[in-house]
Amino acid sequence: MEKEKKSHIEFIPEFQKAFLHPRYWGSWLGVFAFAGLAWTPAAIRDPLLGALGRTAGKLAKSARRRARINLLYCFPELPEARREAIIDSMFETAPQSMAMMAELGMRDPKKVLERVDWHGKDIIDAMQANNEKVIFLVPHGWAVDIPAMLMAASGQKMAAMFHNQGNQLFDYVWNRVRRRFGGRMHARNDGIKPFISSVRQGYWGYYLPDKDQRAEHSEFVHFFATYKATLPAIGRLMKVCRARVVPLFPVYNARTHRLDIYIRPPMDDLMDADDRTIARRMNEEVEILVGPHPEQYTWILKLLKTRKEGETEPYVRKDLWPKGSK
Repeated sequence: MEKEKKSHIEFIPEFQKAFLHPRYWGSWLGVFAFAGLAWTPAAIRDPLLGALGRTAGKLAKSARRRARINLLYCFPELPEARREAIIDSMFETAPQSMAMMAELGMRDPKKVLERVDWHGKDIIDAMQANNEKVIFLVPHGWAVDIPAMLMAASGQKMAAMFHNQGNQLFDYVWNRVRRRFGGRMHARNDGIKPFISSVRQGYWGYYLPDKDQRAEHSEFVHFFATYKATLPAIGRLMKVCRARVVPLFPVYNARTHRLDIYIRPPMDDLMDADDRTIARRMNEEVEILVGPHPEQYTWILKLLKTRKEGETEPYVRKDLWPKGSK
């Protein structure tokens, strides 16, 4: 048994003896619970997970407050009751999507593919036939890993960037599942160069554009009804990788127990665009994909942390759902 290995090429999760320590026993229970759910029919597990997720969302006050603030800024025109309903649905969707990923991590991928509907797959089929380089622009939804795993299971080489989780056992298990069908994982703290190298070598890249960046590296551009510090990196990546950028978003439907994967036309208009235009187009694609399915998005992230000079960060505003409020 070895510690996790890193190379200049990729991140490879490895089992650690420390994972057997009692401090991880609670985490192991969670892992085994999701393993059991992978073998439970979706029609049985989805209602249960939805109820558990909704309850957890009521108790997770800090995460719920961030979601409330994000939705207030992005959809101020919606009644508060509607925004609260979106948040409840979001917390329901999270474990349901994760259970489908666990299913994909443990069972025959053909069983999962039977419950997947691709919308616009002809776009990527044509690119695959032409042996083109591709970078997917993927808003951070709860089922975000599943399309990449399905493409890897079909034989397409995939490369993705990720953030390490605080719990090392969960980080190990999650990345082992992600890599089940091959592909490369690149830790964000290792920089962007390994990811670029993989795309140049023919791996299809998976890029999540949602992370809030510091002002000096970003453009302040519209994001729904507010604005967001957006890093226009995808424009540079498409040039240095000589790749086409394809927006993609997975949507899990707990009523039908199926996953819809929406694929948009490639963003070829970015090739000669300036940084501000690139940043706005990135957010525009997020709006188009997320807008009809807001409950699928991870609104608990600090999406709007960086503000223009003189403005207060939303999450430190004491007038918005102060501590102790319901």
